[in-house]
Amino acid sequence: MVRCRSILGALLSCLSLISGSRAADHLDSPTVIADPRADIGDLYAWMSADTSRLNLALTIVGHGFAPDIAYEFHIGSGTRFGETARSISVYCRFPKPDAGDCRLGGDDRAQGRAGDAAGIVSGHERFRMFAGLRDDPFFNNVRGTRDAYRVAQAALGAGATVDKDRCPAFDGATVAAIRERWRQVDGGPATNFLKGWTPASIVLSIDVAAINAGGPILSVWAATRGADRQIDRMGRPLTGNALLGTLDPADQANVMKEAYNAADPAHWPDFAAEIASNLGLYDGFDGVCGNALLTGGAAPAGRRYDRLAAFLADDRLWINSASGQCRHFAAVELTALAGRADRAGDCGGRSPGQDAVDIYRSLLSTGLETGIDDGVDGDEKPPSETVFPFLAPP
Repeated sequence: MVRCRSILGALLSCLSLISGSRAADHLDSPTVIADPRADIGDLYAWMSADTSRLNLALTIVGHGFAPDIAYEFHIGSGTRFGETARSISVYCRFPKPDAGDCRLGGDDRAQGRAGDAAGIVSGHERFRMFAGLRDDPFFNNVRGTRDAYRVAQAALGAGATVDKDRCPAFDGATVAAIRERWRQVDGGPATNFLKGWTPASIVLSIDVAAINAGGPILSVWAATRGADRQIDRMGRPLTGNALLGTLDPADQANVMKEAYNAADPAHWPDFAAEIASNLGLYDGFDGVCGNALLTGGAAPAGRRYDRLAAFLADDRLWINSASGQCRHFAAVELTALAGRADRAGDCGGRSPGQDAVDIYRSLLSTGLETGIDDGVDGDEKPPSETVFPFLAPP
């Protein structure tokens, strides 16, 4: 793989590329740009308050579903984070614009007109399904993010040094300017780039007893699949959009992202080295190198981000189905990997009202759940975590 001639040059290229990313996983490769009906925008997974049901929501960038594309939810279950003993999938197809057909495993199915808010109950009553346009619950100050990256880019161009892990040493003034620009738009209040966006959305509420045969800890990822290959996939927000091919020319970055989206779980670890090579920039946004999540302790130069990259390469949301309290994004992961006992009672996953992008970026920068804030703290049409189909109407 061809790299820039210097770490500084690579980081400058990195900033110019990542400043164009729009959202969590939107428009991340040429294939999904060509047909947004195959493009996953976001995946949400959380428990009902009584722990009886796993709720899932998948937004699709296009405003409709394609008849030749399968929309998939893959659910694993086990007794602890990182290991699953059993798995089951939901496969959804849309042969006509107003006709949905979702199958849970091999013996339960919901089909029919899926656009009514009440949804459709499956034949064995193990899940409820909705499919149609909803307000996008994702919120993100893209313009402020771009301005923050420009401040970092200017500092690198002016001589800020970078270490062997590509982490820049920004001074206090630069860090303050990055944080200020991130929270505003053109000197004014921050705005949600996706305000009013209405993606096609698939929402499921599944009886947890139908999916937790291996244990109470669940893993979830989603994919779209064409006739001959997997087209797009997603677990957590941002990994595919921000941490792949970041230091490469656009044509090479696109090849990397296409390969990532098409990969099956057995090949996900193949992308860990690529992810590791791009984590240094994020770590430096707070002015401190080596305090990102999972970077504590001594590591050889150039290997600081290996543990974090291995974790991110396994791109699944993790949910503790024994808990009906779902307040903290990635709570299961933080409990297991970072010793956060205060998160042990939370279901984790990602519920639609959480500011998951700020938390994700903060974990990559400060190692905490705070520190990076884009100034947008909620959607204009707040979703519900309790009333099906959860996402607000368009």
